[in-house]
Amino acid sequence: MFHTVLIANRGEIALRIIRTLRRLGVRSVAVHSDADAGAPHVREADVAVRLPGGYLDIEGIVEAAAATGARAVHPGYGFLAENTAFARRCAEAGLVFVGPPAEAIEAMGDKIRAKETVAAAGVPVVPGAAEPADDLLTAEIGFPALIKPSAGGGGKGMVLVRSAAELPDALASARRTAAAAFGDATLLIERFVENPRHIEIQVLADTHGNVIHLGERECSLQRRHQKIIEEAPSPLLDEETRARMGAAAVEAARSVGYVGAGTVEFIVQGATADYYFMEMNTRLQVEHPVTEMVTGLDLVELQLRVAAGERLPLTQDEVRLRGHAVEARVYAEDPARGFLPTGGRILALHEPGLPGPESPTIRVDSGIAVGGRVGSDYDPMLSKVIAWGPDRASALRTLDGALAATTVLGVTTNIAFLRALVTHPEVVAGDLDTGLVERRLDELVPGAATPGDVLAAAALLLQHERVPAAPADPWDVPDGWRPGSPAAWTTWRLESRDGVAGIAVRGLPASGAEVRLPAHEGEEGDRTLRARLERDGTGLLVTLDGVRRRYTAARDGDTVWLGRDGDTWALTRHHLGDPGDRAGAAGAGDGVVRSPMPGTVLLVKVTAGERVEEGQPLVIVEAMKMEHTVTAPVAGTVAELPVRAGQAVDMDAVLAVVRPEEP
Repeated sequence: MFHTVLIANRGEIALRIIRTLRRLGVRSVAVHSDADAGAPHVREADVAVRLPGGYLDIEGIVEAAAATGARAVHPGYGFLAENTAFARRCAEAGLVFVGPPAEAIEAMGDKIRAKETVAAAGVPVVPGAAEPADDLLTAEIGFPALIKPSAGGGGKGMVLVRSAAELPDALASARRTAAAAFGDATLLIERFVENPRHIEIQVLADTHGNVIHLGERECSLQRRHQKIIEEAPSPLLDEETRARMGAAAVEAARSVGYVGAGTVEFIVQGATADYYFMEMNTRLQVEHPVTEMVTGLDLVELQLRVAAGERLPLTQDEVRLRGHAVEARVYAEDPARGFLPTGGRILALHEPGLPGPESPTIRVDSGIAVGGRVGSDYDPMLSKVIAWGPDRASALRTLDGALAATTVLGVTTNIAFLRALVTHPEVVAGDLDTGLVERRLDELVPGAATPGDVLAAAALLLQHERVPAAPADPWDVPDGWRPGSPAAWTTWRLESRDGVAGIAVRGLPASGAEVRLPAHEGEEGDRTLRARLERDGTGLLVTLDGVRRRYTAARDGDTVWLGRDGDTWALTRHHLGDPGDRAGAAGAGDGVVRSPMPGTVLLVKVTAGERVEEGQPLVIVEAMKMEHTVTAPVAGTVAELPVRAGQAVDMDAVLAVVRPEEP
């Protein structure tokens, strides 16, 4: 085994690799960009080295390995994990690349070449060809057809074509995306399998000619070709089909002289269980923990041992699958805003379970910590919550409970969406396909309305913080009480994503108070509730008319963050009468234009004082290589324009204020 290993990655995968290295007694070296100087993986590693060029800096990584005495480099996934030039540069520098040979990466990285290679080895492939293939489209492939970049991945550049009339524009669009994203405009055209399942096989190979598989993972729950929930084993496959697909995956790996851990991905026609090779990922997968939980194996340890020249410690006959495991990916994104990336500073965090044998049913692979900032520099995945059970139903229930116990305050996440997905009847029944999420999106995305009890909790917390902990004089208690009259109401004006509400509080929340909430739609008059509040660190116990609810709470300036059962809410206090009252500046917020995501202002298309029409583009914001055009919500005059091109902005930062035209 190696004495020192450098990890050429960040976040949760870097921390996960560090855990295995520590257990094996191997010294770990982390690398980091300037944005990650204080990140958890930097603090946890034995040694940390700054990369001047970030995580794609090949020469910087090689120099860091030499400076720290590392003999091996583990690339994790993403960044340089499937970069042929990086694998070759490691070899030139005398470093062991913890992954397959560069030739295998190259063979499987080109989708066209990969299909030809595995087809020659007898592995079923989807009918298709490299562009141009107009004659094949009508003859062998047919419509609908799927166009995708040969050098790509992650769903980028994929275009579905349902008729010959759509083909020219679709080819042009896919070619532009392929050239921009991957530097290679070569396209692959395949038959589109309607409502398929996405099932992948985990393979392992050593340098002595041994190749085995560790069963399959079902990855059919996707959105825009991105995986959301993964599980092992698949609820579709029986033992015979599993054995046939596993054997096909092993042959695919052998066909390119594969070494290490890899994943062979198949498209499966659910009704018939016919399967076709799609591609091979020549690295560790994001979803590898579900395989680890059902096999009891540490895939990172096996990668390291194979890279050190050891034989695989087990044969195919010795592989055993026990129980069921399901993984959910927690992202910094807002499902209610079309899954746009979010960001901010993490104010409070609770993640259930511990990695490893201490928690046999719940595991969390996380890359975040309280005080850390989630920005737009990297992928928005924050963590993975994995649950194990003796059967699929219990694993899903355990995962739902683990997600309910997961709280991230300061950053909007997809946790509530994930809970809705894992409890959806079709998912529970195992009736899955890659289009399910898009078809059921309206059922899965939480509504925008903020519950009244959440508004009440935020107002009670603000009221509670106004009261001195131990006033020297009872007359100093600002509870609104005065001789001969009941206490006065204090109104807290709170803005959430669905608008501004005035919540009135009277009395002392810690000993007994009243809360007046605006009437629900269809109700007559406001509601007045008896209330009490108790605080314990970040915990908040609120009783409203005898009903007690527990929240996690945190403050960030004028914004109160509350979390409960996987849901989070951000409520911002507005100061009535303040000259800088943003809501008052634009008719109760109607003219305030905020950034839909954390990112960088790419272009400002108007000037202060300019008259604009409703829907006119004002500012373009870029994040995660995604551009979003922010438009004028009303016709009027640009009263404020506090941003400039190149400026970094947080989610919901004010980009402009449009003063509406007088009626």
